[in-house]
Amino acid sequence: MTQLTEPDVAVWTAADLAARFGAIPLNRIRHDPPPGLATEDDVVEIHDREGRLYELVEGVLVEKTVGAYESYLAVLIGRFLGEYAEAKNLGFVLGADGMMRLAPDLVRIPDVSFISWKRVPTRRVPRDAIANLAPDLAVEVISKSNTREEMEGKLHEYSDAGVRLVWYVYHAPRPEVHVYTGPSQSSVLTLQDTLDGGEVLPGFRLEVARVFAEPGQAPSA
Repeated sequence: MTQLTEPDVAVWTAADLAARFGAIPLNRIRHDPPPGLATEDDVVEIHDREGRLYELVEGVLVEKTVGAYESYLAVLIGRFLGEYAEAKNLGFVLGADGMMRLAPDLVRIPDVSFISWKRVPTRRVPRDAIANLAPDLAVEVISKSNTREEMEGKLHEYSDAGVRLVWYVYHAPRPEVHVYTGPSQSSVLTLQDTLDGGEVLPGFRLEVARVFAEPGQAPSA
């Protein structure tokens, strides 16, 4: 008689999760389906059914949590980027629920992303729930639940997928924007500095102080 065996699947252990994501809050790791068994279909189904955003990393669902202030910063930066991209006809901008397939079994959801027309020759915004492309610019507004290991992993994934520019926006303990043109190529901008789009968004400039100014108030360095 032929004996049936269980399929060889990579179910993650607690040690695996800690090594990959650091001291991440456990409530950000989805356990249904178990870590290691999740798929893109789960990402889409959970979003449609529960309205919750999960990124997919090697079969693990990691919830993307954004507080009110992080959301405000993301929308503000997205507005500046979107207005510039439209005025210069450079491409389009996606917001904090713009899912992207960076590689097989890897779905990331930057808080803001810019995609140039060079990556979308049809000049048509993808209609799929998960866009099969990587952005030129990925913006992540860092919250207190984001760990160093998690964000370092994202940097390498973005680089491997061909993302040309990454901004990590920190509002605590001090307002800063960390600019990456590669995992080991970075600069730190403070309130006295100005963000620029480099080769990704030629001519784009945005004062860091303007990003962190309260609504209706003049920027203060």
